[in-house]
Formats: sequence, structure tokens, C-alpha cells
Amino acid sequence: MKKNVLIYLALALVLILGACSNKENSTGGSVSDGETVGGFGSIDHGVDENKVGFNMLGGSIEEATNVPSAEKDLIIKSFETYMHAFNNQDVDEYMSVLSKNPKSFTIDEERVYIEGVFKEYALSREASDITVVKYDEDTNEAQVFANLFTSMKQKSTGLETKRNGRQVTVFAKEDGEWKVTSVYYMEDQK
Repeated sequence: MKKNVLIYLALALVLILGACSNKENSTGGSVSDGETVGGFGSIDHGVDENKVGFNMLGGSIEEATNVPSAEKDLIIKSFETYMHAFNNQDVDEYMSVLSKNPKSFTIDEERVYIEGVFKEYALSREASDITVVKYDEDTNEAQVFANLFTSMKQKSTGLETKRNGRQVTVFAKEDGEWKVTSVYYMEDQK
């Protein structure tokens, strides 16, 4: 019986964390979950390989060769701020790195979502293989690939979850700063 309860709690946790939004017919997912909406399946997450700089199914990750060194440093710094804010559960810092014109989430819904996540869970994300995989000077857009290891513990129950995945974080340059405009995440299947 106790085992069944733990299984149901784990499933509930996955459903809660996988939810893009609590609003029906929403046009955006959460920046922290990487989901997009609009009729795309859960396997491809709406990824069009012409828009996202790598294949979500794996393979080799190639660094974009056209990124000016100074811009690359700023893009990576913005990604590191995004990760730092998440790991420190700093809502204001987290919100400061988000675009004013996001493509896969809304600012207000994201604030409510991330405040709830930070309140309910002790979290840790580790990024590796951080690579700028796409850069477009004309559209002021950049994409950063990273392998992520996420550890989370529900504060109220002590239930722990660990997962590995791949993420592309899309940045847009706004007022001279690189801001997160959308996120594509795919959890590794074991």
C-alpha cells in the first residue's frame, strides 16, 4: 500500500511539474519547463530543427561559428544568471533575465508558476556542455544548448526526484542584454 502511495505521489509530481500552465487554451508554456503549446506532441516539444539549433533526440552538438567573442561571453553570462537564479530560488533575479516579449510563456504566469515551484520544492540544476548552437545577428537571437541534471525535493513530503535532460534556451537581445524568450527541454528516457 505504501509503495502505491509513493508511486501516485511521484506521478502527481511529474504531472504538476510538467504542466505548462494552469490556464486553459494558454498560448505559452513555462520557461522553466520547456514545454510549448499549440498542438505539438510531447515527443518533439514543437521543435523545428530549422528554428532550434540542434536535434532534440541527441547526436553531436556543434557550436555556432559566427558568434562574436564578446557576444558569446554575454550570452553565456546571461545563461549562467538564469541558472544561478533558479538554483538560489531568487524570483527577482530569475524574472530579470526573462524577455519582455517572450515567445513560449507570459511574464505574469511565469512569476506565479516559479514562485509556486520555489515555495514547494528544494531545487538544484547543474548544466554541462553549455554551447551557443545558433546565433543570428539580424534577428538578435541566440540559442544555448546544455545538458541538465535536475534534483528536486518536495518540501512537504520529502519526495525526491532526479532527472537528466537536454535544453535549448533561446535568447533575444533587448536593450543590449540577452534575455530568455523561450526554452525547449527534453527529459532523457531511461
